[in-house]
Amino acid sequence: MASGSPYFDDLRSKPEVIDPPQNEDMMDIRETVDHPIQNELKPNVAVSSSVRELLECPVCLNAMYPPIHQCSNGHTLCSGCKPRVHNRCPTCRHELGNIRCLALEKVAASLELPCKYHTYGCIGIYPYYSKVKHESQCVYRPYSCPYAGSECSVVGDIPYLVAHLKDDHKVDMHSGSTFNHRYVKSNPQEVENATWMLTVFSCFGQYFCLHFEAFQLGMAPVYIAFLRFMGDDNDAKNYSYSLEVGGNGRKMVWQGVPRSIRDSHRKVRDSFDGLIIQRNMALFFSGGDRKELKLRVTGRIWKEQ
Repeated sequence: MASGSPYFDDLRSKPEVIDPPQNEDMMDIRETVDHPIQNELKPNVAVSSSVRELLECPVCLNAMYPPIHQCSNGHTLCSGCKPRVHNRCPTCRHELGNIRCLALEKVAASLELPCKYHTYGCIGIYPYYSKVKHESQCVYRPYSCPYAGSECSVVGDIPYLVAHLKDDHKVDMHSGSTFNHRYVKSNPQEVENATWMLTVFSCFGQYFCLHFEAFQLGMAPVYIAFLRFMGDDNDAKNYSYSLEVGGNGRKMVWQGVPRSIRDSHRKVRDSFDGLIIQRNMALFFSGGDRKELKLRVTGRIWKEQ
């Protein structure tokens, strides 16, 4: 519902929760149990697009959940937008008061809707009030681009993201479960503009992202290398990896479990879940005049039995 008013346009900032109808006046909704794999079909419940529009807040355009507020003329809006419109109805400008639209809340409770990730493969149908919780944990929800060198808003399934990393971010792609990478930086004290390194490996029918970067820990820059799994956390736990770096007769070894790309790059980095190399040690490994970073990181990925 568009108001044509800049006042209300400025308020519409939240992401949409309920998907719009797919060019249909009517949708057939079937009740299921909570787990989508164990669906048992029951008699159809027809949910018209007009009913779904009634549950759309006229301000933020999100689906409304209790408490749903209404003015004395019957116009509704969600509880989040009520204080944002200074307690004035966005439709008729009457004062809102504290009237709840219990009838609309009961209508919502009777609805069951498909998961919004059905185009990605989810076949589940969920009660209106539990749909959002399911979608926040749905295994079919798309992944965010794992590239850490820039703010990338691309989302999709794993094959799409692999192609995106290769074509749009020009990420190096390698096959095999072992690797040997050399990282060189002329100014190892520079952290703010440090190059973000990312390499994608294909092995065991899966994809893994190797990250290497500098970041500030206290007053000195440190280097970290870690592996992320392009898939969910439950599948990531089926694999392990090791990283090794060294020089001048010394070496450091890290062994761990790759983190799912469901966890953001920053979350993994800030948890220090990887091989961390202090700058002085990194320069020692680099040899020479200790003014240039020259690190060789070797690693291996294996599947747990």
